[in-house]
Amino acid sequence: MFTGIITAQGTVLEADSGRFAIACPWEATGIAHGASIACDGCCLTVTGVESFGGGSIFRVDVSNETLSKTTLGEWGNGRKINLERSLRFGDEMGGHLVSGHVDGVARIESITPEGFSKIFAIRAPDALAKFIAPKGSVALDGVSLTINNVNGSLFTINLIPTTLEVTIFGEKQPGDAINMEVDLIARYVARLLGQQAENS
Repeated sequence: MFTGIITAQGTVLEADSGRFAIACPWEATGIAHGASIACDGCCLTVTGVESFGGGSIFRVDVSNETLSKTTLGEWGNGRKINLERSLRFGDEMGGHLVSGHVDGVARIESITPEGFSKIFAIRAPDALAKFIAPKGSVALDGVSLTINNVNGSLFTINLIPTTLEVTIFGEKQPGDAINMEVDLIARYVARLLGQQAENS
């Protein structure tokens, strides 16, 4: 499990048919073989790690299913990605519970400056629209964010300068695809309501 609070940015150094090498600022001694790391919101298992500069390089293998259902199929050398280590008991819950299981790929429709912040308009896949609610939570490229307004499958989020700096959202452009994971609570509420409707 994760919280959606990004703790580092990584850089894809190698991309080869679902095998990736990712450079990060974390020391190699702090990354265990088999550890789970959320990479742009997708929970991946570390298959190898080595020291690199002042940080490290870790390696992951990604299935064809994951490549087809997320933005990982578009990853190439030099791509910047959001990173978060898995949640440990006792850690502060700064965002919301994020599983690292991407539900679909959303797309940025527009980015509008508003004061010191930026408003991102996001188009969700139609199948996920029912899980989106004003003031609810969503994970986009692994970042825990609060939904502002909703109009069908289109919703907006407000990003402050700190979020734009700490995450890769500062480099995003309209038209970019992003990984989307809906809130776990919203998912289970929708399932329960669906079961009640079937039984009534």
